[in-house]
Amino acid sequence: MKKLCMAILLITLGAMPAMGASVVATVNGTPITDVDITARTTLMSKQGQSSTDNRRVALQNIIDDNVKLAYAANFGAVPDDETVAQELKKMNLGDLSATERAMAENSIKAEIAWQIVVARTILPTVEITDADITAERNALAREHGLPIEMTIIRLVDIPADIATKLTQPKNCDDAMTMARDLGGAPQKFTALQYELAPDIRERVSNLPRLTWSPVVDRSVLLVCDTTKTKEYGELDNVIEQNATFKQAMFIADQQLKQLRRKAVIVINDDRYKL
Repeated sequence: MKKLCMAILLITLGAMPAMGASVVATVNGTPITDVDITARTTLMSKQGQSSTDNRRVALQNIIDDNVKLAYAANFGAVPDDETVAQELKKMNLGDLSATERAMAENSIKAEIAWQIVVARTILPTVEITDADITAERNALAREHGLPIEMTIIRLVDIPADIATKLTQPKNCDDAMTMARDLGGAPQKFTALQYELAPDIRERVSNLPRLTWSPVVDRSVLLVCDTTKTKEYGELDNVIEQNATFKQAMFIADQQLKQLRRKAVIVINDDRYKL
């Protein structure tokens, strides 16, 4: 009788989740355990993602994965296991436990599925304005520079009271003469915008032609001339694509928030409640 009871107990335990893996939350009835969260934080660490609130972030990521996959299933957008395995191999995460591997596969599957959903349902609806493209071009110019050849005059060690006497020149030669007449030693150089030092690029990226910049570190700059290179025309397509993608991802983020609100999410552990 004692052996029979022991056998029944073992069978029962085998059919239940591990006792040490407490269910922290559920998403539409799917349980998320503390073991899952630990596995996800380990993956985040291996990918260089660190936070003072890693476990809460990990839980939110797991919830989002479940929400994304449930929604993507409506469009037949969930990738197959082979595709997921290939992507996991590319990530080179090293040795993974069974739980870590399951977490990684689920994360990859959700991300691919969500990208497919965005490409099918959101990207075709995005409309980009000239203002969007201009904003994207200006951001690119500030951060990385554009394939534009710029002729620039730099005047260094200039007192603030002298800088106020610099008026708008007619051309580059006029600007050089003006600077010399005020006792300065102007430097003239030509370079591609993306080759400029970050601080110089930041100051000239939106500076109108033949306009002296404000004084920074006792120096002023003036853009004499700009010439678009061949690559600039090709860049327009990239800029439009980037602007479209950013707008699509903004819409996708708003949609994900709505899907979270509609999902049945139950947090059982007070440590993870907002």
